[in-house]
Amino acid sequence: MNATTPLHILTVENCIAVVTLNRPEALNALNTQLRSELMTLLPQLDLRDDVRVIVITGAGDRAFCTGADLKERAARSTEAMVHDRHNVVAKWTSAIASLRKPVIAAINGYCMAGGFELALQCDISIASERAVFSLPEVTHGFFPGGGACQRLPRLVGIQKAKELIFTGRRWDAQEAAELGMVNKVVPHDKVMEEAMALAQRIAANPPIAVIQAKSALNQSQETGVTAGLRFDNEAWVGCMHSDEWKEKLGGFVRKERKA
Repeated sequence: MNATTPLHILTVENCIAVVTLNRPEALNALNTQLRSELMTLLPQLDLRDDVRVIVITGAGDRAFCTGADLKERAARSTEAMVHDRHNVVAKWTSAIASLRKPVIAAINGYCMAGGFELALQCDISIASERAVFSLPEVTHGFFPGGGACQRLPRLVGIQKAKELIFTGRRWDAQEAAELGMVNKVVPHDKVMEEAMALAQRIAANPPIAVIQAKSALNQSQETGVTAGLRFDNEAWVGCMHSDEWKEKLGGFVRKERKA
């Protein structure tokens, strides 16, 4: 592929956007171009009225994403990598997590290093029974700096996170499910079917309710209970001003009157 060929595939149907990382020959590793494309595309999808849920997956039959493109990284100077860390990667580490709309990771194979950190930014994960996970960075002389050191302990506890990061070992889909890293493990050929069914169920709900619920849930990971409850109140008020709520309430009242 030349530099002008997009490294992702986008489809939008029935209010669901599917973003496919399209570098199967590199196990969908994130090079500079692909990361830049996603950082431009995802905020645009977040603003589209015809998108209620985003599903992210990887092209091919082997990998979701294996993290940074190490061949590209090896060709760059230390100064260039430090510059990118401060000016690009620092924004990337919350690029997905900060989206208002729900994001589902459809993990169809290897999910490693920055690829696993990408999945950690998603709201829900569906994994193939063939999926393999790892954070191998320490074995290469650095550490997972794309969010795993902050998000993984909140998900599995500090001791388990330390074990996985310090050893760099691999774990399978079943262990990922047992640790609460993924919501469901399904047969390999059912990953997208399951992810789309879940996306459709979410997309059927009033968008304002889902967006405000996500905002409140994310806030629970950043603050204490008292401050979080105050945030919930304001998020809830946002729903009350929506046309969707008024229509749903009106329908409920009309149904009760007929009963």
